Amino acid sequence: MASSVLFFVLLVSVLSNSEARRLTESDQTQQLAFQYHNGPLLSGPLSVNLIWYGNFKPSQRAIVSDFISSISSSSKATVAQPSAATWWKGVEKYYQLGKKSSSLSISLGTQILDESYSLGKSLTNQQIVQLASKGSQKNAINVVLTAADVAVEGFCSSRCGTHGSAMASTKRSKFAYIWVGNSETQCPGQCAWPFHQPIYGPQNPPLVAPNNDVGLDGVVINLAGLLAGTATNPFGNGFYQGPKEAPLEAASACPGIYGKGAYPGYAGNLLVDGTSGASYNANGVNGRKYLVPALFDPTTSTCSTLV
Repeated sequence: MASSVLFFVLLVSVLSNSEARRLTESDQTQQLAFQYHNGPLLSGPLSVNLIWYGNFKPSQRAIVSDFISSISSSSKATVAQPSAATWWKGVEKYYQLGKKSSSLSISLGTQILDESYSLGKSLTNQQIVQLASKGSQKNAINVVLTAADVAVEGFCSSRCGTHGSAMASTKRSKFAYIWVGNSETQCPGQCAWPFHQPIYGPQNPPLVAPNNDVGLDGVVINLAGLLAGTATNPFGNGFYQGPKEAPLEAASACPGIYGKGAYPGYAGNLLVDGTSGASYNANGVNGRKYLVPALFDPTTSTCSTLV
């Protein structure tokens, strides 16, 4: 199981012990040594099913569903560059290096609402898997999204989300799942940075969220990174660096980097919407704008950004 780590807090802590120097491209190259562990990557056409646990406004659900549609292979929408679809092509580079030649195409699947908090407001890891099992377990990635008033084991203290795999009900195969929590009221400084001031480190003013929702724009950041990790390391034996129990994956290997020139406390040189003043680096469908994390480029051994 891989987590979307509280990257900013951890990174600032590490760097403060080494005189808080900036991460340069040469630093990244020296630190990152990705390996392929000979396991399968997700392949074929897959549906991304969204399981909404707790209260979400329709407008909030649309932010995430539009993001999935923005990276969907089947989308025919004309989107300005840089786009979320172009960002997703960075994931496809891993497929050229895998053991077997394969490809992945994703699309928005079904959306399941659990507004009654059927398992309560404090969830364990096993209950997250239970919720993920509500989606189709064949040719799918099931994404559990928990509302702002739901506590999840490890949420805020050590992670903003996670991805993993679980045995399908048929007992013949495994399915991939992701969980991301809305951190708006619990820990936005940890899981929605740079749209909220961090708890630790440089206290630069927060950026304006592109969809005017700090919690859900933070969810998109974490979901994007976890989707990249799910595709390239779905079962714990794909592409990653470091120990299997705490791997650095396609996005988590590039913490806190969203644009060129990024360093701890500074997300990088981003695009700014002239009307709203919101910061972003990717355009999406329906006029959406998003902030997506840098991806580790296996062909250059550097963190690659859209801007």
